[in-house]
Amino acid sequence: MLLSAWRYRFFILSSIKTELHTKFIRSRLGGLWMILNPLSQVLIFAFVLSAVLSAKLPGTDNQYAYPIYLMAGILSWSLFAEIVNRCLTLFLENANILKKLVFPKIALPLIITGSALVNNALLFAAMLAIFGVLGHVPSTALIWLPALVAVNVALALGLGLALGVLNVFMRDIGQIVPVILQFLFWFTPIVYIANIIPEQYRTWLVFNPMIPIVTGYQNVLLYNRAPDWVGLGLIALIALALLAFSLLLFRKASPEIVDQL
Repeated sequence: MLLSAWRYRFFILSSIKTELHTKFIRSRLGGLWMILNPLSQVLIFAFVLSAVLSAKLPGTDNQYAYPIYLMAGILSWSLFAEIVNRCLTLFLENANILKKLVFPKIALPLIITGSALVNNALLFAAMLAIFGVLGHVPSTALIWLPALVAVNVALALGLGLALGVLNVFMRDIGQIVPVILQFLFWFTPIVYIANIIPEQYRTWLVFNPMIPIVTGYQNVLLYNRAPDWVGLGLIALIALALLAFSLLLFRKASPEIVDQL
């Protein structure tokens, strides 16, 4: 399956380019729309909440620490959420293509992942420009960012692909998952600091797989230090196991997917 994806690598790359081009072909702002939505979300949260939360950020005296903290969290979450949400309806939205064309089906989640990475890279570039305006320059800790992205993508793709396959056979999953993701967003310290959570509820945070990834982004981009490799390593192992399971599930269910569509 993976070898067939490699043989179709030029098809995958051209599909990513076509998808990005088609999405904004009649838009005057073009690719800027890919970053305006998450940036506007950051600005809203920063404007409404920074006066309350900025003084509570530990380990920094930067007056713009909270917006930077928020942007780092949004950067990691937007990549995860985009891959999961798009994989969730991947086969349903491409039913006609799957029925009419012969190509390795594994190419579809890879196209989505590539497109999400391009979107996230543009958002990251915009955030770096904003960091410069705010007078915050990330240090050499940025070298750890690719590792964080890799773990983030592996977790999102493993979860999204498994849910996408199951959604073909049980359509209720497509209705439940967005609600769970919304809950997971607010259960992750992106908009707030984990220290403000009451002590009796803080132990539940260990069950959130996104926390080591999000805090890793925040450590690298705000505090200029390496991620917590113990927590991140555990999530990396979980992500690899989930990715292997989703690929096995996809391979087993692949012959029945077209029939169900």
